[in-house]
Amino acid sequence: MDKLKMHSPDLTQGNIEKIAELFPTVITEGRDDDGNPVRVVDFELLRQELSDHVVEGPQERYQLDWPGKREALFAANAPIAKTLRPVREESVDFNTTQNLFIEGDNLDALKLIQESYLGKVKLIYIDPPYNTGNDFVYNDDFSETTNEYLTKSGQVDDAGNRLVANTESNGRFHSDWLSMMFSRLKLSRSLLADDGFICVSIDDNEQDNLRKLCGQVFGEKNFVVQFIWRKGGTGKNDSRHAIIEHEYVLVYARSLASSAFGIDSDATVSTKYNRKDERGNYSLVRLDSKTLGYVPTLDFEILDAVDASYFPEQPDGKSEVARWRWSRTKVEQEHSSLVFERGFVYTKNYEQEGARPRSLLIDERFGVTRTGKKNAEDAIGIQGVFDYPKPVSLVEFLLRITDDKHALVMDFFAGSGTTAQAVMQLNARDGGSRRFIMVQLGEQVSVESAAAKAGYSTIAELSRQRIKRSGAKIRDEAGLAVDSLDLGFRVLYVDTTNMADILRTPDALGQDELDLYTDSVKPDRTGEDLLFQVLLDWGLELTMRIAVDKIDGLEVFVVEDGVLVACFEPEVSQALVREIASRKPLRAVFLDAGFATDADRINAEQVFAELSPATDVKAI
Repeated sequence: MDKLKMHSPDLTQGNIEKIAELFPTVITEGRDDDGNPVRVVDFELLRQELSDHVVEGPQERYQLDWPGKREALFAANAPIAKTLRPVREESVDFNTTQNLFIEGDNLDALKLIQESYLGKVKLIYIDPPYNTGNDFVYNDDFSETTNEYLTKSGQVDDAGNRLVANTESNGRFHSDWLSMMFSRLKLSRSLLADDGFICVSIDDNEQDNLRKLCGQVFGEKNFVVQFIWRKGGTGKNDSRHAIIEHEYVLVYARSLASSAFGIDSDATVSTKYNRKDERGNYSLVRLDSKTLGYVPTLDFEILDAVDASYFPEQPDGKSEVARWRWSRTKVEQEHSSLVFERGFVYTKNYEQEGARPRSLLIDERFGVTRTGKKNAEDAIGIQGVFDYPKPVSLVEFLLRITDDKHALVMDFFAGSGTTAQAVMQLNARDGGSRRFIMVQLGEQVSVESAAAKAGYSTIAELSRQRIKRSGAKIRDEAGLAVDSLDLGFRVLYVDTTNMADILRTPDALGQDELDLYTDSVKPDRTGEDLLFQVLLDWGLELTMRIAVDKIDGLEVFVVEDGVLVACFEPEVSQALVREIASRKPLRAVFLDAGFATDADRINAEQVFAELSPATDVKAI
């Protein structure tokens, strides 16, 4: 019986496999830390494969580079021995919701959900730290001190002696920020659907670097637009030299060739489409003197050549009549889209699906002022808690560009939870069934902050509360439509692996210590903890329905009516194995220690081979 690996996928090995498919001649053999043979890439051969001339040394090329970039790439690809643990008491509608709230470092979270949500996310919106020069909380292993940065970038030697005339240390802040963002953006790209988008809020501190970075990660050809958002307020404290009233939202497609970019007309055009004909809904747009010419009334004999019936009666006080600038043929061709009313000529402006949004977004269109603070706080009834929350309506606007009412939406810098509220509100408004995945670090709030005074200890706690209160508010206003809305979320925590750490080799154990290492699962972990690690390992979505059955007196988890059946009891009976096999699940998993002997494990495999040969059976 095969065993599940119970850790996040090794993306490096996956990338080597992909390279091997394209360039099999560059694959050679090396050895891992234990001396076992592994496949590795001969990078000199790979460089030659990708070059149209003989490669003799490194060539200069156009790229964004910084100290720590290689470490950031390695950090993105390296596997981790962590898992996601469910917390029912902090969740809302745990058994039925399709939404997720993950608390923990988003780098870990992005790695853990790679297989479960690969290519499934339609829209990612993030509002990352803006790197204003202050320390930010995402200090990964590749962040460094000023002295380390100067040494790595070749500005001083190991002894601290200057190697350049004017050393610069401020680049460290850019390097740390770029490394932090690079690893996370790289992981997020694989989660996007082929027709998906990522939208990133940013200000002037890192806007130029972020655009180059996204160009590397997503490809410059997949750049969609850089929205300029007029955020409102006076902006007086933003700059010594100019009043800063705007920020940016960068939009990149996973594959622009596969993506349909556009939003419904209600989000882009203020005119109501209150008329309808065989072509659909339309509004009227009046033609003015720039479109129509005018001639004196005495020149009617000239107009007869066209057809006076096409011209409207003049409104009171007018001494001229409209004269077409077009030929009679064109008038006849265009006549079906023209309307004559109240002495004026109108064209029909038909409602279009997938209308193109304008790149300049102003605060009035979102109905908020002063950075949207009032908008965010009204939803939860807490004043002054969030420093710079984004308006819910801004995120709703970005959600509309997917033109998909069933989209999976992700925000791995969840902050105050604006994205989750936007998803729920838009679903309530247009009948959609969008889902969300929020990820937020359990960052401690300042003891002097309004959040702390309101009783909150972490940003994640605050974000969850905001989503709960927003959902309750939407539920109260939804009326009869409330039954179709998903206003809940499952809470998962990033934690260490459920499997016990055994750091000693067998020959280093004393006879009296053997009993301490017979159980491979940590003593504080539950069966549901193990179940979610199995869901991750098998690449199953983390919102699947979970039922708990009792078979032969033992606890059995049934996921989505048989997509997976799991039993993590310390003693597994043959009757239980036979009952599970008779249900013919797609997958079955047991605790390896649950089989008393090797013979019991072999018998279980034979039972499945007899009753349900298609079931994939594993042990942990």
